[in-house]
Amino acid sequence: MITSASTTSLLGHWKNTNHDTRGIAECVVTENADGVTVDIIAAAGQEPLHWPAARATVLANLEEEAGQRTVALLAKFDLGYAIADTHVRVNKGVLVIVLYVTFNDGSGRSNYLNREFFYRSL
Repeated sequence: MITSASTTSLLGHWKNTNHDTRGIAECVVTENADGVTVDIIAAAGQEPLHWPAARATVLANLEEEAGQRTVALLAKFDLGYAIADTHVRVNKGVLVIVLYVTFNDGSGRSNYLNREFFYRSL
């Protein structure tokens, strides 16, 4: 069983290392008695776009960092026009988010995959 202490490296406010991103600008990972929550702020022109918060599933991350087992998060966001599935983990102190977007609005847009990197905001 994964304990809440094992999520410590993921918790906090993270900012994208690419300040010109057109994807995810910031990510906030929190934990309380109900579990882990992921909040995403997307870059959307002049104003940031806050996605609805998502409860995360904690996964064992089979890759090892510095010889220690870590955990990863899986969070699904229903944006109305699309479903955004995220895989979130820390690698060498950098938060990595792999984003899978599937459009369901009939717009004909291509589904896509993107990977972005984040540093911890103080």
